[in-house]
Amino acid sequence: MSEPVIAQKAPFPIEVEQDKTYFWCACGKSANQPFCDGSHKGSDISPVKYTADKTGRVFLCGCKHSEKAPLCDGTHSRL
Repeated sequence: MSEPVIAQKAPFPIEVEQDKTYFWCACGKSANQPFCDGSHKGSDISPVKYTADKTGRVFLCGCKHSEKAPLCDGTHSRL
């Protein structure tokens, strides 16, 4: 399995809309962080589908190593 690239060692605070679907970049190569732009093609890493359960701010993982992907779990502080 390929290792993801660390996009940044901090979460991305993002405003989301309830019931809207987002595709979080899991490979770390997207130029549209934290969202997928197709840069993962050719790897075994796929984006993660995320549907917001409510409107508001969420913190999406920037290091691409969260156990709760696409949400930040603080793993970046140990990298």
